[in-house]
Amino acid sequence: QVQLVESGGGLVQPGGSLRLSCAASPSTFSIYAMGWYRQAPGKQRELVATIIRSGGSTNYADSVKGRFTISRDNVKNTVYLQMNSLKPEDTAVYYCNAADYGDYHYWGRGTQVTVSS
Repeated sequence: QVQLVESGGGLVQPGGSLRLSCAASPSTFSIYAMGWYRQAPGKQRELVATIIRSGGSTNYADSVKGRFTISRDNVKNTVYLQMNSLKPEDTAVYYCNAADYGDYHYWGRGTQVTVSS
């Protein structure tokens, strides 16, 4: 059974940084892409960033360009999201996502990121 486990969320002041991690298992899971989505209370889930496993092509939401960086470690089947210059509007539950080559998506349970002074 495919499992995604997120970590790294927490409370941070505006302007601060957090680094999220998401590990996918088992290692035999054939991942095409991994990424991060987020959902704030009362709002629709939105894409934050994605990365293709082979080649490392990335895609970012306009709202996070220049502030967030997605990266991956293919050996560990892990994706990271470095979040800098955090704003209160970044407050949300962040969900890890992985897509296989059949475009079937798997989801983690989510990790809370709260940006508040």
